[in-house]
Formats: sequence, C-alpha cells, structure tokens
Amino acid sequence: MREIWEKESELKKMLDVEAALAEAEAELGLIPKEAAEEISKKANLEHVDLKRVKEIEREIHHDIMAVVEGLSEQCIKDYGEYVHLGATSNDIKDTARGLQIKESLKIIEERLLKLEDTLLEKCDKYSDLVCVGRTHGQHAVPTTLGHKLAIYANELRRHHNRLNELKERVLVGQITGAVGTQAALGEKGEEVHKKTIKKLGLNPVVISNQVIQRDRHAEMISKLSLISSTLDKIGREIRNLQRTEISEVEEPFREGQVGSSTMPQKRNPIRSERICGLAKVVRGNIQTELENIPLEHERDLTNSSAERIVIPETLLLVDEQLKLAENVMNDLVVHKDNIQEVLDLTEGLNMSEALMIKLVKKGLGRQKAHKLVKECAMEAYRSDKKFYKVLNNKSDIKEYLSEEEIKNCLDPSKYLGCSKKHIKNVLDISRRERGR
Repeated sequence: MREIWEKESELKKMLDVEAALAEAEAELGLIPKEAAEEISKKANLEHVDLKRVKEIEREIHHDIMAVVEGLSEQCIKDYGEYVHLGATSNDIKDTARGLQIKESLKIIEERLLKLEDTLLEKCDKYSDLVCVGRTHGQHAVPTTLGHKLAIYANELRRHHNRLNELKERVLVGQITGAVGTQAALGEKGEEVHKKTIKKLGLNPVVISNQVIQRDRHAEMISKLSLISSTLDKIGREIRNLQRTEISEVEEPFREGQVGSSTMPQKRNPIRSERICGLAKVVRGNIQTELENIPLEHERDLTNSSAERIVIPETLLLVDEQLKLAENVMNDLVVHKDNIQEVLDLTEGLNMSEALMIKLVKKGLGRQKAHKLVKECAMEAYRSDKKFYKVLNNKSDIKEYLSEEEIKNCLDPSKYLGCSKKHIKNVLDISRRERGR
C-alpha cells in the first residue's frame, strides 16, 4: 500500500496517463503516429527521472507541468511538443489517482476476504462454545463464541459488497480539459476522453468541470470508515473480553513480547487498541473529504492539499487495521475454562428468560410469569440463596415446573435458539457470493 502512494509510483501513473492520451489522439488523427509512439516509449521511470521532475518543479512551481516538461525533453525530434495536448493538469492528476485507488482497493479487498475467511473458520469451530451474552454490560441470555464471530464475518461480507458497488463510481478518469467542455480537443474531445480512460482500465466520467467531482472520493472515504468502524468494534470486544477479571479470550502474546516497562506480568491487547485508535483518525477524515465536494465555480485548489493527506492516509490506515485484525483473529487465544466460569458466575440468574418462557408454555400468562421469575431473581440477589434453591422453594413455580424442568431451564447449552442455523446462513451466504 505504501508503494502505491510513493512519489515514484504516482509519477509512473501520470506518465501512463500521458502515454494513453497520446495513443488515443494518434488513433483519432490529432497527432502524428510517430509522436505517440515516441511519447509512449519515453513515458516511464527509465527515461523520466523523479529527481529531474522535482528539479523542474522547483523552478516553475507546478507539479504537473514539471511532469510534462520532464517527459517532453526526453522525446526525440519535436515529438515532445505533442505531450499533454488538449489536457489540463487534473486530467492527469485525477486519472492517475484513479489508478492508485484501483490498486489500493484491490489490496483492501484481498485483506477483507482473508479476514472474512479467518472469522468464518473460527465461527464454525466455536459454534458450540457457549458463552455469556451481554447487554448494557450485564449478563444476558447465553450465546456462543461462534455466533459472535459470525456477526463480524457477515458484516465484512457487506463491506466487500459495498466496495464492489463503489468501484464503478470511484475507479474513474477524465480527459475533459480546462473546465470540462473538451474545447481544446474540438469535436473529437469525447472520443479522446473515452479512448484514453478505457486504455487505462478505468471508467470515463460522464461529465465534469476541471476536476472529477469529489462526491466519489467522499463516498470511498465513508465506506472505508465503515470498514474501520467494524474493525474498531471487533477490537473493542477483544479488549473487553481480555480484561483480567473476564479473560475469556486473548489476543496473541508473542515469545519475548513485553507488556509493560514496569509491570512484568502485563499482557496488554496492544493490537486491538491500535485498531481502535486508528479508527478515530479514519472517521475524522470523512469530514475533510466531505468539505472537498463544494469547490468554487469550475474548481479551486482547496481540495488538493487536503486530499494529498486524507486519501492515502485513510487507505494506509484501513490496510493496517485489517492486517492487525487478521493477526489477532488468526491466533486468537480462547480460554474455555474462563468462559465456563463466567457463564456460571450468576448461578443461573441469566437464565431467567428461559424460565419465564417455560412457564408460559406450561400455561401461565406471560406478564405473570415475568413478575414471578423477577421476584425469585430479586430474592436471590438480596440473600445468599442460590437462584435454583429459591425457585425450588417457590410454590407458584413448583405448581408448573418440576425440579428437573427447573434444572434444564438453567442450563445455558439448552437455550441457544437458532444460533447454529444463523452461523450456517452466514457460511452459506459467503460461499454462494464467492462462488465456492
């Protein structure tokens, strides 16, 4: 990802755009064929050196014109005079950026798929591992670790689909001239535009002014922020479940790794914390790119400096988050004994709903059942009595449920509903959409 956004890579892509433009213009009879061949031959880093381009830029204070001059001076005869004919700076800059984004999204997509695979493997593996469900930070009815992870996997599947939908709108380029009218290219302007952009493997924009409209880039940053926020959610759950007093799961702690400079025992969830921290920066970049949409008239330059930061930065940070998440999930440590200990912590109180539902099935009204079970739960809270004992000593409960039935209601493994079916649905959707 870093290589894609290095200056040399950007220069290479701008040269690719200039070469494609010359080829398209030659095919349409706007410049000599020999000129296009020479421009294409010299439009590469072997002939156009970044150091030389920067030298020219320091003299003329214009980055794209420095590229044009750097390429032109490498061409034999007067063929360099045909470089950049009919184009404006942002035709080259925005189209080159489209090529950078195309390569970047390919990396993001590959990492998304890899993390999805890891989560799918884990959710299948732990589909029967019962654990405490929590709402408002309090113990709720049980779930499974597999069900938790399947939720994340399915969310990543949606992000993958969002990226695919985005490509048509963001992987675009333009050769539209100073204000988007293609006046410098005359009646063949639209043909030059389409030929050039298709040669580069992008979609030609339908209409623009001097720049490709920034709603496209704002949408990309928004979708990347959605991915970032899902990773934030995963990281936060790992961090919470790794708390010393919970310790249900733990991110990998490598041999020789140090948790604290002063407390030798520490095993800190640093990767998950880094994921969560980076999400704050990524989400903050949305605002900047949204503000790049309203440029003045046919364009001003207020978007340019900001985008040189937020577009590569967002892609780099989400790439890093995905790498960290894959590292954490691939080697996730699961403490089954601790999961069971936490599950037993309330001695059945978290199974109150199961009791209420069972009483309803036995003929007691739902509201009455809720009130009755709540009374028993509150008595267990107030006293040292175990919930099971309170229930067995309650005549109103015993009227409907036997001791064995109460015991079964308090068994978390028997109150998982359709959790395994949900996991299967997630697995099936992923296999179907990926053609597996």
